[in-house]
Amino acid sequence: MNAWNETARGLIGREARAPSSHNTQPWRFRVRESAIELYADRKRALPANDPKDRELVISCGCALLNLRLAAAEAGLAASPRLLPEADAPDLLARVTFVTQAQSDEASLAQWIDKRSTCRNHFASGEIRASIVKELARAAEMEGAQFEPILSEEARKAAAGLVAEGDAAQWKDPNWRRELAEWMRPGGRGDGLTVNAWAAPVARALIRAFDMGEKIGAKDRELAESAPLLAVLSTKSDAPADWIRAGQALQRTLLTGCRHGLQAGYLNQPIQVSLLRPRLQSPVSAGFPQIILRMGRRLEAPRTAPRRAPEEVIEPYTP
Repeated sequence: MNAWNETARGLIGREARAPSSHNTQPWRFRVRESAIELYADRKRALPANDPKDRELVISCGCALLNLRLAAAEAGLAASPRLLPEADAPDLLARVTFVTQAQSDEASLAQWIDKRSTCRNHFASGEIRASIVKELARAAEMEGAQFEPILSEEARKAAAGLVAEGDAAQWKDPNWRRELAEWMRPGGRGDGLTVNAWAAPVARALIRAFDMGEKIGAKDRELAESAPLLAVLSTKSDAPADWIRAGQALQRTLLTGCRHGLQAGYLNQPIQVSLLRPRLQSPVSAGFPQIILRMGRRLEAPRTAPRRAPEEVIEPYTP
């Protein structure tokens, strides 16, 4: 089992490079013989930001896609079974492996470590229609829809909902406390990194002050100026759909990364339940899961911290 443990550890190391809300990394793994199980780590949930754990499960879906691609790169075929046990809702996927020749998907794995989240403006310039179509195909491969917001009217409507979402969230002291809790000094391995000396002040300010109007104006401008603004949606809205949405999101992100694109997120209208139906009608034909803006970075990325493998991997059990 030592050889398999080492292989599994390597695969999981790539899997955990997935994006997650507040960089919570809400996953854990159990290694079994020729299989890896992916679990939702509810202790890392965000009750104020994500009360139904929808984004938590989407983040785990992103990690699952990374595992599949890393396996292909290693010459293994990954066969995931979603929600394999009805009485174990935290068990999101059981992935079995067999040896095979490297697939065409293996080349996508090289972008796992190069993907990063951009929270600032992108360089100006349109994204070619052929690339947008490729992003849409990537999402469709995983059972989701990538819907670009093309008209100026629809983009302004979406940007307005983003600002409304900011206002609603920042008014909520529980939401502000939760955000402050996940602002961490560098070296912690998770969370939103801030300078160690500034962390106490930043957390105190966020807990104390409603900055929704200022943040909303900034995010509205980010939405309106993005080279590409899009909604990732699914046809239904159950936990299995959220896992598929996560896999679709990560495949889309890595496909974009291959073309020099990175992404940022403006999920406020989906996180605020009263706003989500308003996003569905003018922008999305299905159930919106993620709003993302994409473009080319203006500055070098900052690598988000990651927890060590031993923090997320449970020992092998037969």
